[in-house]
Amino acid sequence: MSLQDPLWKLRHALAGVALALLLSVLAAALAGAVLGDLFDGSYELRSAIYAALLLYVVVGAVVLFARVAPRETRRLNAARVARWFLSLWLWPLLLLSSRPRLTR
Repeated sequence: MSLQDPLWKLRHALAGVALALLLSVLAAALAGAVLGDLFDGSYELRSAIYAALLLYVVVGAVVLFARVAPRETRRLNAARVARWFLSLWLWPLLLLSSRPRLTR
């Protein structure tokens, strides 16, 4: 691997977001099943909740990777994967906190 390769420089961020996305797919499936059973119990509702949550985390993965990846240089460990996972579910807060404020 060349140290000039852009993907090599982003390897920690790529691995972090990939593992967090994998865990989030499993969490979305579990949440879809639990919430679907809580409200209606039908397969259609469970799959709709799962699809909505899956769309949410995939969009979150793209946003999170675009915003954080260039600055991510630390090695990946369990705590970092947990942080990526939580950040993946809370990604709208990242957008809200980084939005420029209007001054009056």
